[in-house]
Amino acid sequence: MPKDSTAAVQVTNARIEATLADSPAFARIEPQFYVVRQGTAYVYLHVLPWEPDRALVRLVAQLAHGVEMTPDLAMKLLRLNARIRFGAFGYVAQGSCVVIAHTLLGGETLDAEEILVALRDLSVLADEYDDRIVDEAGGKRMQDLINASAAAAIFTDLDAPRAWDKG
Repeated sequence: MPKDSTAAVQVTNARIEATLADSPAFARIEPQFYVVRQGTAYVYLHVLPWEPDRALVRLVAQLAHGVEMTPDLAMKLLRLNARIRFGAFGYVAQGSCVVIAHTLLGGETLDAEEILVALRDLSVLADEYDDRIVDEAGGKRMQDLINASAAAAIFTDLDAPRAWDKG
């Protein structure tokens, strides 16, 4: 009988939620998708089915958008990749975005300590390097983009006609 990854995804979701539930920095965005805030950085956890009976936890922090990748910046990120314990820096051309990402094997073998150690490393690195990258290469941190989006929504709401405005 073929196995299905649904059970592994459910176990993985339950382990993440049990491990991080007491953290005020943790939020469930939708089934299989979570976020943890560390300073000005956000680490996203996405649970994905994998193979017939497995799951993956993909941790990704978008550090800076609108960054021009230069050979100098690329070399610095590659050197950092050789020194960090978890994750790797990368560049997503669409959006000109520098990221740091790591993947954990989900399912029955995933434990709280594994989640916490990887998440701590990534979140601390993300919070430190989002500022460094923006200072050196330009662009905007995720926090800057979220603040700008929230401000735009507020001002759009203020500019919208209201029923009470009509005399």
